[in-house]
Amino acid sequence: MTIEDIWKYYQRDIALVEEKMKEIMNGVLPLVSEVGEYLLMGGGKRIRPFLAILCSKIAGYTGEKSIPLACSIESIHTASLLHDDVVDGASLRRGRASANSIWGNQVVILVGDFLYSNALRLANSLQNQKITDALSTATTGMTESELLQLSKKGAPEISEEDYMRIIKGKTAILMSAACRSGALLGNISQEKENALASFGLKLGLTFQMADDILDYKADEEMLGKRLGKDIEEGKITLPLIYLLKEASRDEVEKIKTIIKAERLTRSDLGYILDLLNKYKSIEKSYEKAAAILKEAKAELDIFEDSMEKAALLAILDYSLNRKM
Repeated sequence: MTIEDIWKYYQRDIALVEEKMKEIMNGVLPLVSEVGEYLLMGGGKRIRPFLAILCSKIAGYTGEKSIPLACSIESIHTASLLHDDVVDGASLRRGRASANSIWGNQVVILVGDFLYSNALRLANSLQNQKITDALSTATTGMTESELLQLSKKGAPEISEEDYMRIIKGKTAILMSAACRSGALLGNISQEKENALASFGLKLGLTFQMADDILDYKADEEMLGKRLGKDIEEGKITLPLIYLLKEASRDEVEKIKTIIKAERLTRSDLGYILDLLNKYKSIEKSYEKAAAILKEAKAELDIFEDSMEKAALLAILDYSLNRKM
C-alpha cells in the first residue's frame, strides 16, 4: 500500500481537520485569518494530526474528539514552524514565501502565540488530563530543543548524541505525543499505548534524519529550499557529523572555515557535496535512519493487522523514502 493510497482512503478525516482549522482561523481577527489561510494553502501532508486520528482508530475510538485533538496537534506544529522561520530568518517554506517574509516577524510571532494558546484550549476541551500532559510535555521539549540547537549553531564539534537530542525535540516528540494522545482516546492497554508512543518517536527521528539528508541531495525545486541551507544556517546535521569524523585534518579545517563563513558559495557547497560522496556520509546517515525505522516497525508487532496499522507502516516508509 502506497502513501497515496493512504491519503485517498482517509481523505475525509484529513478534510475534517482542515475544515476545523479554517473555522478556528476565521473566527478571530482578520489578520490571523489571512495568515492562517495562507498557511493552510501551503499544503503539507498533515502527518502529525493524521497520526493522532490513526492511533485513535487503532485503539478502537469511534467518536468525534479525534478531530479537535488533531487540530490541537496541527496548531502546535504550525506555530513551531512560524517561530522557526523567524529564528532562522527563512524566506521560503515549502517552496513559497515564508509568512514572516510577507507579514513581518511581529505579526508571525503573535499568530504563532495564538496557535499555541488555541492548541491548549482544544486539548482542554477533550477533558482528558493525560492528553493535556502529553501535549504540554511535547511543547516544552520542542522549545528546549530549539534552544539547544541555537546553542550549537555553527559548532563543528557537535556530537551525534547532541544531534539526536535536537531532532528528538524538534520533530519526534510531537509525533510521539500525537500517537499517544490518539491512543488515549481509545481503550487499549498501557503496553499498546506505550508502543504507539514509541513508534511515533522513532518515526519522528527517521523523518527528521531524512529531511536533513535531503538538504544535501534533493532536487531543489521539489525540496522548496536551497541545497545546503542547513549548513548556511549553522545547523550541523548527521551527514556533516559523519563527514567530520572521517575527513582528513586539512579537509576538516576547510569544512570548519566553510561552516563559519558569512555565506555559503556554490563552490563551497560543491566541495562539501564531493566530500560527502567521497566518505559515503549520506549512505551512513541513511543506514542510521533505516535502523531506527526497523525498530519503529517492530513497535507495531503487538497490534493485529488492520487498515490503520497498514497506514502507519506506509507513513513510516514514506518518512525515509520521500523526495521532499
